[in-house]
Amino acid sequence: MVKYFLGQSVLRSSWDQVFAAFWQRYPNPYSKHVLTEDIVHREVTPDQKLLSRRLLTKTNRMPRWAERLFPANVAHSVYILEDSIVDPQNQTMTTFTWNINHARLMVVEERCVYCVNSDNSGWTEIRREAWVSSSLFGVSRAVQEFGLARFKSNVTKTMKGFEYILAKLQGEHSGHRQRLGSSPTCPDWSGAWRCHHPTLSLRCLICPRGQTLPFQWAPPIGSECHGG
Repeated sequence: MVKYFLGQSVLRSSWDQVFAAFWQRYPNPYSKHVLTEDIVHREVTPDQKLLSRRLLTKTNRMPRWAERLFPANVAHSVYILEDSIVDPQNQTMTTFTWNINHARLMVVEERCVYCVNSDNSGWTEIRREAWVSSSLFGVSRAVQEFGLARFKSNVTKTMKGFEYILAKLQGEHSGHRQRLGSSPTCPDWSGAWRCHHPTLSLRCLICPRGQTLPFQWAPPIGSECHGG
């Protein structure tokens, strides 16, 4: 059985501002559990959609009862893959995230859609879905309950971090406009680029809930991609 979460949040900032803040969320005072972030692929499609894949490293403190099930030398860091599709024409951004280690203990898959709020075009709406599953025999239900509770707690931190970065960027933007008298008003894809993480070596992965990947992931130069 899988635990399911469905939620909706609103940021009182425009979609363009939220889009810009999304790529600058870390670090912030509410994301101390996020250790690293790396872009492993980025491309612009012929229809001007921005596709990205990022690898994030986060700390993962296990509950005491779970620590008894795993050796002391098991890594407490969690590696997260994040795929995103940005459509500037329709002002939508869709993200898919899931953990690629500790999958025997628990898998948390999340899908978020960022779009213009229907009641206020100057605000951004976030529709969030998550699935928490565990394959541990006998304790899977307890693990899923724990995972869902932690996920909800992390959503609160995520929104506070977002608001912090938005306030910071808007303050900098205001100062910049006062100095220069103008500023860009639309997304600029000229900085989009593609790179290969020098140490990333992963198996071919399936997007959460069986969805098709927004692009075909290219493994690091010199590495092979194995199925299974």
